[in-house]
Amino acid sequence: MAVYTEVTPAQANDLMQALNLGQLTALRGIEGGIENTNYFANTEQGEYVLTLFERLTHEQLPFYLFLMKHLAERGIPVPDPAANRDGDVLHTVNSKPAAVVNKLAGKSQLQPKAVHCAAVGDMLARMHLAGVDYNRSQPNLRGLPWWNQTVPVVLPYLDETQSDLLRSELAYQNHIAQGAAYAALPRGPVHADLFRDNVMFEGEQLTGFFDFYFAGVDTWLFDLAVCLNDWCTDLPTGTHVSERAQAMVQAYNRVRPLAAAERTLLPALLRAGALRFWISRLWDYHLPREAAMLTPHDPTHFERVLLGRVHHPVCTSELL
Repeated sequence: MAVYTEVTPAQANDLMQALNLGQLTALRGIEGGIENTNYFANTEQGEYVLTLFERLTHEQLPFYLFLMKHLAERGIPVPDPAANRDGDVLHTVNSKPAAVVNKLAGKSQLQPKAVHCAAVGDMLARMHLAGVDYNRSQPNLRGLPWWNQTVPVVLPYLDETQSDLLRSELAYQNHIAQGAAYAALPRGPVHADLFRDNVMFEGEQLTGFFDFYFAGVDTWLFDLAVCLNDWCTDLPTGTHVSERAQAMVQAYNRVRPLAAAERTLLPALLRAGALRFWISRLWDYHLPREAAMLTPHDPTHFERVLLGRVHHPVCTSELL
């Protein structure tokens, strides 16, 4: 959510008028994140988020936008893209694909307790089930093929120990992906980036999931693993917090019981989730793009998380 493309108030107002959202009253760039240009755009009718997509294309974006609309129509608290008079939810600003969604109530819970993790687990399972009949398909663009492409690009920036870890873990994940248990994992649309700053709460009440622009069709277990690696990890040390993890997995399992293959492969997918974000943070850190507001994430955090998952695997039986 950095600002790569400047948007003037006049441009934002024109779009709000075209979407019948009222007269623009305030426009402010959003700091944080690294993928897209984001602004808070307030009008006489409400509060919205304007996103200009810097990497995703007009061809890719309908998957994400219509997924959010699909989930919103099924009662999942997610941003609902605004349509113009022709029913289009994908727009153009400064030659970039753009969307406007309603701003969710609440704020991010950056120091979660078990009750917050349980709420995330519950809603994540509901979201997975709600997406079963979604009629569009697109792979997780930051999945295994992207890892295989990107690791050779970032290896020159690493020391020998880091390089050995990255190569060995990538080989392990390629091996896991070729197995029968992996092929048996249930799949569907996933968020794939549901960190604590992508969820809103009012007190202990979950009010929404947002930032679906890494979504794709992948294993539901990978989505759960990504959540566990963030929500149930002590950020300063990267260590696993069992109380939070138990709350999340048990809440998820009550809504959608985990299949046998998922119980078997949770330790491997926790490693996969850590690897995915270590690779992407290495890429963003060593090969950054220019932006008006940009603070790249520290890649060493997920290096620590991955090492913890390798040397101290968390078994499903410990969580259920």
